[in-house]
Amino acid sequence: MTDLAPLQPDATPAVHDAATLAVLHAMEEAAEKHLDAIRPHNTKRSYANDWALWEEFHGWLAERTGQPLPLTAVTKGTLVGFVVWLDTIKLAAPNSIDRRITGVTVTARNEHGIEVPKAATVAARQALKPLKNDPERMARGRGKAAAATPEQLRQMNAAVADGLTGLRDRALWLTAFSIAGRSAEVAALRAEAIVHVSQGLEVHVPAVKGRPPRDVVVHEGKNVDTCPVRAWLTWRAAAGITSGPAFLPITVHGRLGNRALSPEAVREIIARNAERAGLSVRLTGHSMRAGFITTSRRAGKREEKIREQSGHAENSPAFWGYIREADKWTDAASEDIGL
Repeated sequence: MTDLAPLQPDATPAVHDAATLAVLHAMEEAAEKHLDAIRPHNTKRSYANDWALWEEFHGWLAERTGQPLPLTAVTKGTLVGFVVWLDTIKLAAPNSIDRRITGVTVTARNEHGIEVPKAATVAARQALKPLKNDPERMARGRGKAAAATPEQLRQMNAAVADGLTGLRDRALWLTAFSIAGRSAEVAALRAEAIVHVSQGLEVHVPAVKGRPPRDVVVHEGKNVDTCPVRAWLTWRAAAGITSGPAFLPITVHGRLGNRALSPEAVREIIARNAERAGLSVRLTGHSMRAGFITTSRRAGKREEKIREQSGHAENSPAFWGYIREADKWTDAASEDIGL
């Protein structure tokens, strides 16, 4: 019996005529439409959120490099950078990052016609692998943001960077705390809407994401290191700001930008300064808002006055959760019961 010679793979790619190519292209389009039609609504919504984060990452990157990149530049470098940004700036859990890699690559292909190189996704998941072995990172997103305290703000002040960046950062986190501001609200503040009066500051917090605007007052602090009024006036004078965005980006060379910081940049500044101070807890943008509510309540302030500052609705579960936390040790049921 004669051995059959092994079949050799055809190294020449198939060449199709125009009619065949047209049919193949139509089949590709039909397949994409079919897959999109059967894809669950929640999955589509998740992919849309993933792409919104991709856009936010590009905005953050442009603030630092001065060179905006096209959103369709889904490369090894940008995708690994996205992973690092989600981990260090957004403080996202590794499993969430893994999902977002998929969301970005699928959206790039289906919505923008960009086929992401396999090397890019492989590299992104290589960067993700050690993060999945970190128990602290895997536990992210399973609890509420830590509420900042005045003592922690003093620690942050002691470790703040020198120069204009330090003045901005201090004013930013103290303003965020004192107005109980969301990161998006702090980013949207206008210098002309922060008015210095004899008692302190009158601040107009603009409407963001459909939430109503509010006007709040910020009293002068007794501690020079954590006085939000002093910090704002010092930053305003040093930056020469009279109108426009209250907080601006600053380049590595110390030059002021002319656009408002993004909400993500606000969160990054707070998280970076907390880490710089060596705090034992991780603070996020929301830590300033939560911290104001609990600190104010422990100082004996009335619920309605605190809500005026924070903008919470009267029946807000989140607000009353903060109040319960602040009141936990006040007249505790186990106090002075004869034990």
